[in-house]
Amino acid sequence: MRLRIGSRGSQLALWQANHIAGRLRERGNEVEIQVIHTTGDKILDVALAKVGAKGMFTKEIEEALAAEQIDLAVHSLKDLPTELAEDFAIGAIPAREDPRDALCSADYAAVEKLPPHAKVGTSSLRREAQLRAIRPDLVIHPLRGNVDTRLRKLESGEYEAIILALSGLRRLGKTELVRQIMPIELMCPAAGQGALAIEIRSADLDVRSALIFLDNEAARSETECERMLLKKLGGGCQVPIGANAKFRGGALHLEAVVASPDGKTILRDSGEGEDAIALGALVGGRLLKKGGGAILEKVYAHAGPQPEQP
Repeated sequence: MRLRIGSRGSQLALWQANHIAGRLRERGNEVEIQVIHTTGDKILDVALAKVGAKGMFTKEIEEALAAEQIDLAVHSLKDLPTELAEDFAIGAIPAREDPRDALCSADYAAVEKLPPHAKVGTSSLRREAQLRAIRPDLVIHPLRGNVDTRLRKLESGEYEAIILALSGLRRLGKTELVRQIMPIELMCPAAGQGALAIEIRSADLDVRSALIFLDNEAARSETECERMLLKKLGGGCQVPIGANAKFRGGALHLEAVVASPDGKTILRDSGEGEDAIALGALVGGRLLKKGGGAILEKVYAHAGPQPEQP
């Protein structure tokens, strides 16, 4: 089968697209990759929470999918809005990489070891809020660009540390500056972090069939649970919400956080269950009742919820 994959042009996005292309070629498919530049790739000088375009890393790719210029798209799952238009579906969620965040630094071994008022780079409101809760003295600065650009800024001394998704660093083989893999209880990851999503046209049964072998049941259940929690809390990704679901002894265990951007209020909840969607909705509902709704209303009033970059 001839398959055209749509992908963003960043180094990590292309690694992800080539990884999926390789798996599909192993099954005898003829595969090509088309690079599509998205809004999020073009706006690099503004913190993501301040940019007002929903689906900023997916919109142009979905337009190409709808126009049948490509047959499937490979995304970081956390870039995908929690609700897809009915024309689209997630055809497969492959086995997931470690979802945790990593502290990268040239000189310091952990968040607790950073000097007073150290400069830390991140453009994620989720990471910023949780960092402020641990270390209110830290000076948080926006950090955009691809993984190489961010690491270069760290190495040149612009920051004492930066926070990145461990999954992206591992996929690119750039773990030299990872000093701390941050525990979930310290830094709850973004919903879907570490997972890839292969988006297709809902009606394209041939492509759906070609992707079935890539779908990982555990990864799909975990991420469906996390994304349901996110949806229950308002659906945005560039908001101070963390969610991590993991199978333990046959049941799904969900840890979730809603934080005020200044880190002064951290609401936590967790739960266990066998139904991923029901568990996500349950824990999300409890966080709303605990005061999460009030926190998020303020966040949404200042900026539209946006996806964060991997």
